[in-house]
Amino acid sequence: QVQLVESGGGLVQPGGSLRLSCAASGTIISFNAMNWYRQAPGKQYELVARITSGGSTNYADSVKGRFTISRDNAKNTLYLQMNSLKFEDTAVYYCNADDYPREYWGQGTQVTVSS
Repeated sequence: QVQLVESGGGLVQPGGSLRLSCAASGTIISFNAMNWYRQAPGKQYELVARITSGGSTNYADSVKGRFTISRDNAKNTLYLQMNSLKFEDTAVYYCNADDYPREYWGQGTQVTVSS
């Protein structure tokens, strides 16, 4: 059973930056892809960023140019660098591992953008 543990969330002012981390108990290079999702209050889950085993990345239009997904295979850790944060980025952010047909989720980390 793979465990994912997120960290790095917190309270930040608009325009600020945060870096989220997701430490995996398994070997992340073996997963088809790893993803960051978020869920804002009263809204559905949104795929924020994705990185495949080959290193290709995709982003939601709402975060393109501001967020960067990356991974350190040696540390089995996934990252999400978030810059120029906006009020609407406030959400619980979840790490997800796509190991089709299985998938794994972290417990989430709260990001609050507020002045």
